[in-house]
Amino acid sequence: MITYRDARPADGPALAAMARASFTETFGTLYRPQDLAAFLDQAFGPQGLPSQIGDPAFRIHVALDEGAIIGFAKTGPVAFPGDWPATAVELYQLYVRADQHGAGVGPALMDWALATARAEARTEMILSVYVDNHRAHRFYQRYGFTEIGRYVFMVGEKADDDRILRLPL
Repeated sequence: MITYRDARPADGPALAAMARASFTETFGTLYRPQDLAAFLDQAFGPQGLPSQIGDPAFRIHVALDEGAIIGFAKTGPVAFPGDWPATAVELYQLYVRADQHGAGVGPALMDWALATARAEARTEMILSVYVDNHRAHRFYQRYGFTEIGRYVFMVGEKADDDRILRLPL
């Protein structure tokens, strides 16, 4: 049975390992090993995702199956360049282990992210998605997100072409 809860500091290592594995499984073939390793260390190393658990600027919610983290969503202040309203929130990551795709984990995490943003009186949710991640594009479109721009997402020294999506809340 899949359960959901807010991340706890003790989840840091398992959450980072799940995030690393999920990113590598989805995108690992796109990058040189050194670029992938640099990104994974920056995003999910001790100074990345684990350090944000408990940080009041971020909200991290995990999905668990028999105690193992199988997915998570992370929201926080908008980090994209530009003039964003103070009431905007960014969905930084919504990762689900590939063997759990289709089990309802992604929608449950998205529902949590939207409900949390609305409860905090946020007026819009912003996110970026890799241009060729068609599964993610379809997922976000079902929620009503629309493309509003482009973003260069760096993975090590490789620049990826991402799309910025927005959903008024």
